Amino acid sequence: MMRLIFTLLSLAVVGLAGGFIVFAVCATSAQEPQVQKADAIVVVTGGEDRISAALGLLRHGSGRRLLISGVNPRTSAAAIRDQTGEERQLFECCVDIGREASDTIGNAEEARDWAGTHGYRSLIVVTSAYHMPRTLAEFARAMPHIALVAHPVSPRHARDRPWWQHPGSLRLLASEYLKYIAAITRLAWARTQAVLGDTAARASVAG
Repeated sequence: MMRLIFTLLSLAVVGLAGGFIVFAVCATSAQEPQVQKADAIVVVTGGEDRISAALGLLRHGSGRRLLISGVNPRTSAAAIRDQTGEERQLFECCVDIGREASDTIGNAEEARDWAGTHGYRSLIVVTSAYHMPRTLAEFARAMPHIALVAHPVSPRHARDRPWWQHPGSLRLLASEYLKYIAAITRLAWARTQAVLGDTAARASVAG
C-alpha cells in the first residue's frame, strides 16, 4: 500500500511539473495572433500593453464595442485615454468602462453581463499571454454559449530573457499555473453539472 501511495504521489508530482513546463512554454512563446473579428472586445486590466492592444483592435474594426474590465473605481476614462494616447471620439463612441471586477472571476461575470445587455454572441478576449488560459476558462464557465477568441499580449519584459532565468517570471508563472488548475477544475465541474442537468431534464420529459 505504501509503495502504491508513493508511486501515485510521484506520478502526480511529475504530472504537475510537466504540465507547468508546457504551460510556461506556451505562455511565454505566444506569437502575435492574426487579427480576427467578433461582435465585441473585452480587455482585462492588470498588465502592460493590454488596453493599447484592445484599442488597436477596436480601431481596426475587429469588434463593435470594447469593454475595459476591472478598472479601478478612482481611475477615470479620461485618465485611461490620456495614458493610451487614444482619440476622445473613439472612447466616447465605443468604449465602456467596467469597475465592478476585482479578479478574473469578476472580469468574467462583468463581461457576461455586458455581453448580455448588448446581445453579443462572440467576444475577442485580450489579456497577457500568461493570463489567457485562466481567463478563457473563467469566461467559458461564466458564458458557455458565447464564442471566445483569444488575443494574447506578450509583456515587454518577458521578451528580455528566458522565463527560467528570471526569478520574478518563474514565480508569476508558477502562481498563474496553480490558479489555472483551479479555474479548469471549476469549468469541468460546471460542465459536468450542465450535462447532468440536461440528462435529468430529458429523462423527465421522456418519463
